[in-house]
Amino acid sequence: MAADDHFSLFGLPARFAMDAQALESAWRTVAAQVHPDRFATASAAERRVAMQWAARANEAYRLLRDPLSRARYLCEQHGVDLQTESNTSMDVSFLMQQMQWREMLDDARDDAQAQAVLKGELDEARAQMRETLTRLLDEQQDYATAGGKVREWMFIEKIAQELDAVSSQ
Repeated sequence: MAADDHFSLFGLPARFAMDAQALESAWRTVAAQVHPDRFATASAAERRVAMQWAARANEAYRLLRDPLSRARYLCEQHGVDLQTESNTSMDVSFLMQQMQWREMLDDARDDAQAQAVLKGELDEARAQMRETLTRLLDEQQDYATAGGKVREWMFIEKIAQELDAVSSQ
């Protein structure tokens, strides 16, 4: 079994927009082919290779199943270094939105209604990111611009995690 990337491993097109059922079906097929139980009587080397392929299939499935991870992977596959640790440059309007969400998060610490409003805004921002990245990655193949949007989406997920932590207190 040979595959250059996660998409080809599953026989799927390298696109951001993805049919989740097709991905799961392809993963199940590959996982069944390389499942270590099928190699129980094989040599130690063959069992080790089967385990490596099974681990690779599971990792590829985990990554492609998550839209943000899939977008990040596509950008990286096309040579875009996201510089997630060092590149903090973002569109001015997004920076303003980011500050507004931070203020909303501070206000929502003890207010369930404010938490619900912020959650709704973040869900809407995620949906918009999916639409934007579908256009940038699948239609325009503008991976550099998409990389900037991926960094923005990563911030949205970070603040959503912080909101979840506040909500569960």
